[in-house]
Amino acid sequence: MLAIVCPGQGSQTPGFLTPWLEVPGVRGRLETLGAAAELDLVAHGTTSDADTIKDTAVAQPLIVAAGLATLPAVLPGGLDRAITAGHSVGEITAAAAAGVISDRDAMVFVRERGRGMAAASAARPTGMSAVVGGAEDEVVAAIERHGLTAANRNGAGQIVAAGTLDQLEALAADPPAKARVIPLAVAGAFHTEHMAPAVDALATLADTMTTHAPRATVLSNKDGASVRSGDEVLARLVNQVSNPVRWDLTMATLLDLGVTGLIELPPAGTLVGLAKRGMKGVETLALKTPDDLDKAQAMVREHGQEA
Repeated sequence: MLAIVCPGQGSQTPGFLTPWLEVPGVRGRLETLGAAAELDLVAHGTTSDADTIKDTAVAQPLIVAAGLATLPAVLPGGLDRAITAGHSVGEITAAAAAGVISDRDAMVFVRERGRGMAAASAARPTGMSAVVGGAEDEVVAAIERHGLTAANRNGAGQIVAAGTLDQLEALAADPPAKARVIPLAVAGAFHTEHMAPAVDALATLADTMTTHAPRATVLSNKDGASVRSGDEVLARLVNQVSNPVRWDLTMATLLDLGVTGLIELPPAGTLVGLAKRGMKGVETLALKTPDDLDKAQAMVREHGQEA
């Protein structure tokens, strides 16, 4: 069984979409998606520098568009009956790929999500740090002791702490036993109460959108559950902004559903790294450039799409 997974913020790097422009249809899709996002996503994916694409209001639409623009090169017939999941903003990619919302609505939603979260981040200096290693209960206790939130529980020995920069500095100075604290290149404390100001506006926007039942099995970051209602998928996308990501539970569900192959859409690498440690025995592919398409298509044939 095959899973298609979609990465989150922080996975982007300068120029990562450059080779993809040689694939027929990708440039046109990026231009259309960029029009909905009110951004030049071709430029941001090819020539913009690291500081530019770190901006939350740019990074989030760029990441979602990258997945939606490249997916047809892997699955020309669409994602029907497959399993899909996304990490953080990648959940929007997964929802659109599964037909829950249109690509255009996905880009409007992520445009407003990125703007709202950027504004919330600017209100107070906040950030995120990965805590790698250590015993899970001790790591969570240390995070909470410093007033931080375990915003991403990624499995494979990685939990991401989020909060004010002062709180993160205190955690780095007093790390859990046998753990390393690594600052992340993100602009705010995502998936925490600090993002609450962005939620109301997204809820209002969501009320104007049409949803459909997923064509594929869609897993939620909230608890790893399969969500069969389009309205419920969208509601979870709204609430996800200020609530933790449980990628550990998502990977557990992928295993429970019998996934044998996993392909990560661009900008790929992070989720495959977690899967290699947390989903032993599952064949993985980080779809970084068009050179990986032959292997991706072979994996589609081998592992199939039936869910």
